[in-house]
Amino acid sequence: MQIEVLKSKIHRVTVTGADLNYVGSITIDEDLLDAANMIEGEKVAIVNVNNGERLETYIIKGKRNSGEIVLNGPAARKVQRGDVIIIISYGIMDFEEAKQFKPSIIFPNEKTNKIE
Repeated sequence: MQIEVLKSKIHRVTVTGADLNYVGSITIDEDLLDAANMIEGEKVAIVNVNNGERLETYIIKGKRNSGEIVLNGPAARKVQRGDVIIIISYGIMDFEEAKQFKPSIIFPNEKTNKIE
């Protein structure tokens, strides 16, 4: 049996932009992607701490060391600049493998979106 489990999480970062007129996605600072073991094109769930909105989209790699967290396209209607979000990705794996798996969870500085 295979199950879906938490693979990676960026816990509490601040949205730096929302661009409605862009092809849908979330742009994330490349440093955060590396630290959280996430890649460009990966499907992610976004949870908005400020308003409770939840959505799914995919990752676009942002400029390294920029602190950039930008919701693009229709997702921009679910957030505002300054909102705090949690970014989550899941993986599918064998049940026994999942028992041993350790997800990558990072806690960046909420004000700067940087790893300290």
